[in-house]
Amino acid sequence: MLRADELTIVHHDDTVSHFTDVTYTLGRDGLRLLTATGDEKAFPGHEVLTTHALLAHRDLAA
Repeated sequence: MLRADELTIVHHDDTVSHFTDVTYTLGRDGLRLLTATGDEKAFPGHEVLTTHALLAHRDLAA
């Protein structure tokens, strides 16, 4: 699963969904995400126009 501090989903009907602190997978059948609070959400592939993920830089371990 991929990780994002902020995930923005643009839907085909031009609505926008915002999520913070999530892990997600994006595939042919759609987008599935798990929030930090344990909520699971699924969006069918035909509903997702594009996604924008932001991962904040973290200090590298020495």
